[in-house]
Amino acid sequence: MTSRSALILAIASLIGLITLVWPLLLNDPTSTRVQPPFVFLALLPVVVAVVLAELAQGGLDPRVLAILGVLTAIDAVLRGISAGTGGVELVFFLIILAGRVYGPAFGFVLGCTSLFVSALVTAGVGPWLPYQMLCSAWIGLGAGLLPRATGRAEIALLAAYGVVVSYLYGLLLNLQGWPLLAGVAIPGHHEQLAFDPAASLGENLVVFVKYTLITSTTSYDTMRAITTAVAIALLGAAVLAPLRRAARRATVTGSVGGPPAETPEPQLTSPRPRGAARGR
Repeated sequence: MTSRSALILAIASLIGLITLVWPLLLNDPTSTRVQPPFVFLALLPVVVAVVLAELAQGGLDPRVLAILGVLTAIDAVLRGISAGTGGVELVFFLIILAGRVYGPAFGFVLGCTSLFVSALVTAGVGPWLPYQMLCSAWIGLGAGLLPRATGRAEIALLAAYGVVVSYLYGLLLNLQGWPLLAGVAIPGHHEQLAFDPAASLGENLVVFVKYTLITSTTSYDTMRAITTAVAIALLGAAVLAPLRRAARRATVTGSVGGPPAETPEPQLTSPRPRGAARGR
């Protein structure tokens, strides 16, 4: 990954993080309703588009772009099959493996494109889509930054990573939608679980953790973590092998899929003089 691409990825991630955590930084005792920063919602797709253009220009050759298109289509189909029903989610399985092989830049782009195309296929387009794209892009980015490992150790590392990011994905998306809820009523729980713009950062954090644990951590996030880890454990080695074979024929900046295949040097032979005796 070039320094320019890394800088753009860092800026995009910073802007995306601000769009997620801004409610926790709000403390307005006179406010009774939370208004999301629509300027950030409009800016985030633009930032993602700039990242895609930069990486396509500096770090991905046409063959890798073709691989990106194929993997995006496959990931969209996988998400359409699972559709997140009960937390069963297969979309991160391929993003993690591809990010591991092709590097953090490719993983970031694949995370964006996979969630975007799958949203079009499954009619899941909404104000939450930019956040889903960004969080998924972070998953692919992190997979490309994992330490080196081989064999079963690598599969175990990727499976453990899949569990961690599955919980983090649910946590971040909850942070995006939780402040916009006027009130949260959970059967059997009488404490207040809604966002309070007049409360302090610490008070809202405690309420948000309770809200996340009750609504998603023990259900959707856990099923997502199990699905991703099991898919990587069972199919990870079989999918990594063809991805790495394809990586040897393409140029990806910052890949971790192993050294490219060496091209044998041509051997120079002396031409046989005319009239030379044969068979001696």
